Amino acid sequence: MVSAHGETRPKDGVLGRLSGVLEKRGLDDLAATLSALASYAGADLAAVEGELAHLPRSEDLVGLSASHLLVRGGKRLRPLCVALAAKVGTGFGRPALELAVAVELVHNATLLHDDVIDQGALRRGAPTSRMLYGNAASVYAGDWLLVEALRRVVRAGVPGLLESLLTTIDEMIAGEAIQLERRGKLVADPGAYFQIIEKKTASLFRYAMAAGARAGGLGTNETRALEAYGRHLGLAFQLIDDALDLSGETESTGKALFTDLREGKLTYPLLVGLERDPDLHGMVQEALAREEEPLPAGLGARIQRALNESGALPATTRLAEQHVAEARAALAAVPDGPARAALLQVAEAAVHRRA
Repeated sequence: MVSAHGETRPKDGVLGRLSGVLEKRGLDDLAATLSALASYAGADLAAVEGELAHLPRSEDLVGLSASHLLVRGGKRLRPLCVALAAKVGTGFGRPALELAVAVELVHNATLLHDDVIDQGALRRGAPTSRMLYGNAASVYAGDWLLVEALRRVVRAGVPGLLESLLTTIDEMIAGEAIQLERRGKLVADPGAYFQIIEKKTASLFRYAMAAGARAGGLGTNETRALEAYGRHLGLAFQLIDDALDLSGETESTGKALFTDLREGKLTYPLLVGLERDPDLHGMVQEALAREEEPLPAGLGARIQRALNESGALPATTRLAEQHVAEARAALAAVPDGPARAALLQVAEAAVHRRA
């Protein structure tokens, strides 16, 4: 981010926040690298924040709901992907800025919709929009953000990116449909799980990298390589999210433990645990039967113990690390330079985060 004196403050940006996480985990060398890279992308992310802060929106319930998550910040990892992909090429110009804002708006729209579907009460450490302004306002606000995102892509003027964003949104809806069909059912189906995260999460990361590459004037080979990077980064990111839902700290994640399980979602750590520990079946069934209610402390502790003893959580981290390795390998086709170095470090940091 940029101070009043025009300086880039490394600790304020996404890379700066990641470096702080890594320092706490004792990964000082990587933290120092990320802190240095924060100054490289800080001005670009500051421009994204400026655009988000000045979105045209009303002061009615829909407008307040639309701005609710945006003003609370967030990781801004998807706009960062656009920025770094563009900087691999000719740089982060106005088209890339419009696209970076667009992917963040799509992301926030899906969060508003998800919280209505899942009846979520807490996100980013605060009450969800639906708790403050109601379900209807949150749905319409999410719709408005999607429309604004499409406007931004049109304004960017990069051929083909509007059509590919529509395809991406279609993928995300398809992933949500698969998840809804399986909600609350104790059916261990890893194939369906990977379909869901490929469509719901990885698709937007993939689009962010492709959009940045196209805005930066990169060729087909480099764009495809960056798309592959985005796909694997997105999968790794979601796997760690799933692990944090079962083992993270609410102060860091901004949501209560077992949120996904209480919403009837069988994530990868649970799928691994169910395969390895037959006793976990009854515990998960009991949790699913409670639907939206909080889990009793004893039940939550037993599920955590079973997941730890079965090695399900470390297995999830290992799979995330494999996807990070694939993301890093994809960058072999990308020209060397500070943007490529930043992408390598962002991938590494994805598996070491606490939020």
